Amino acid sequence: MVKQFDAIIFDLDGVICYTDEYHYRAWKTLADSIGVPFDRTINNRLRGVSRMASLDIILEQSPCAFSQAEKDALAAQKNEIYKQLLSEMTPEDLLAEVKETLDGLRKKGYLLAIGSSSKNTPFILQQIGLTGFFDAICDGNNITRSKPDPEVFLKAAQMLNAAPARCLVVEDAVSGVQAAHDGGMKAACVGDASKEHAGDWNLTSVEELLQIL
Repeated sequence: MVKQFDAIIFDLDGVICYTDEYHYRAWKTLADSIGVPFDRTINNRLRGVSRMASLDIILEQSPCAFSQAEKDALAAQKNEIYKQLLSEMTPEDLLAEVKETLDGLRKKGYLLAIGSSSKNTPFILQQIGLTGFFDAICDGNNITRSKPDPEVFLKAAQMLNAAPARCLVVEDAVSGVQAAHDGGMKAACVGDASKEHAGDWNLTSVEELLQIL
């Protein structure tokens, strides 16, 4: 069977592992400290959004105006809280079916990459035991535009020396699917994006990738 793709690019959070609750707890702690209302409904708006853009959404609820320097300090404070929470992660946070799927795709000869807007990607991969596993990692440390801009996926493809049309993106956020499509790539979805039927393949779990590839 002729392969349709050469490379698979995975979003990190919500696909490889789940850090949503850590993000929520960190943003909640920050919001409480400055007296800004924050709940899970607002938190849902932050999915797939950069740290600074997320902060702007949270500060919509504040009667105060913040300078850029103050915003930078708040974003840094949130990230420190988040990183402390991430230290609780272990390889047990990597679901067995996800690791089996990654190993299965590797055996099939696919190049594997991460395409995430998170600047904490290397630390998270270390915590869950995947340091050095992927052929390329493109994350918030080497992009300037967050999803739905396709930059993160296009750079990942470039790092793999793979044509965008030969890359499949695996995403759980609609904004990530839009980024993939705008970058000329197909998308397989899980989670919320799958429920919205946003992808070219809408899966109930990551392990279904082995059935379609």
